[in-house]
Amino acid sequence: MWMETKTEVEEASRTHASFSRRIFSGLLLFNGDMEHLDKYMEDKSFVLQLGVWGLRGVSRVILANNPLSGGLILAALYWASPWQGLLGTIGILASTLTAVITGQDRAEVSGGLHGFNGMLVSLLMGVFSSAGDWYWWLLLPVCLGSATCVFLFSGLSSFLDRWDLPAAVFPFNIILILYLLCTGPDNPYFPHHSTTPPGALEPNATELIVIYGIPRGVGQIYACGDLGPALLILGAVFLYSPLLAVHALLGSAVGTLAGLSMAVRHESLYSGLSGFNGALGCMAVGGLFFTFSLRTHLFAIASAFFSAYADIALSNLMGTVGLPACSWAATLVATLMLLLTGSLAAYRIPIGQVRAPECNLRLRSQWEAGNVEERESTDV
Repeated sequence: MWMETKTEVEEASRTHASFSRRIFSGLLLFNGDMEHLDKYMEDKSFVLQLGVWGLRGVSRVILANNPLSGGLILAALYWASPWQGLLGTIGILASTLTAVITGQDRAEVSGGLHGFNGMLVSLLMGVFSSAGDWYWWLLLPVCLGSATCVFLFSGLSSFLDRWDLPAAVFPFNIILILYLLCTGPDNPYFPHHSTTPPGALEPNATELIVIYGIPRGVGQIYACGDLGPALLILGAVFLYSPLLAVHALLGSAVGTLAGLSMAVRHESLYSGLSGFNGALGCMAVGGLFFTFSLRTHLFAIASAFFSAYADIALSNLMGTVGLPACSWAATLVATLMLLLTGSLAAYRIPIGQVRAPECNLRLRSQWEAGNVEERESTDV
């Protein structure tokens, strides 16, 4: 009797463990880059493929590459503002379709690389427009600006490839500044708000509410300052890579701390504007373009501080003429980090081989294990 009970318990335990493994394996299918989905979509209709390419482009804004993450992020944008969600959708479709029509590299198009700059341009045009929501004439510069990003991205990629550097969001930063300079705040058709330097008003206080600016800093990567949608965006990053999500929060916290130390405006702290460049700088170094280790983790924190302080400096400089600093700080700092030599360069991942941080770490471990075995066999 006792033996039968023990056998039943063991079988139940094995069944439960097998069920848990199946659930975990199923969850892993939606984690990381979801490369298996590309193979599945090869023989599907163009409309379905375009949808997946677009969703990958949505997630590329925050350095991810996962269509489910892109879907969650797009839902967060519609939650925060249906108008902004619509602008983002139009922007990513305009740029992706332009890439298809102009015959850009299929792997780049399917990976969303030609979509994310267009989405950012459309979102920021909506944010800076002083004409209010549902101003349909804004769709004209949104479509044109998003399409132009494709040509800038292609040209800059050819130029930067010789140093194995990504074009990143250089096209977005360039197009947005050119648009704001062309239109001006009093343009009768496309008026926009002027930007105020972050240190121009009263010094900040250190209320506990500043903590809310940390998750909002992640949302501000998509120009979304609402707490709920920002948390959903953070969850989308966690779905792609828990390691990347941790660095996003850490970088935003560093950016907020940097803003406190420079006494920037309350609004910049609470809305997350002080944190998003720090988040981007920390994510780029902390596992995406470099294999994660204690050394690269420390460099990621340094990159976050550098990005945050550079953003404050650039915001004060460009704010004097009513222009935003956008994500110039994080883009320039990440590019600088990729050009570094020495110990950090040993952890750098070639741009064409960048995957989810956990995948990068696993591949490096396998490569190091293979080298050890090869040396041992050579010694023998």
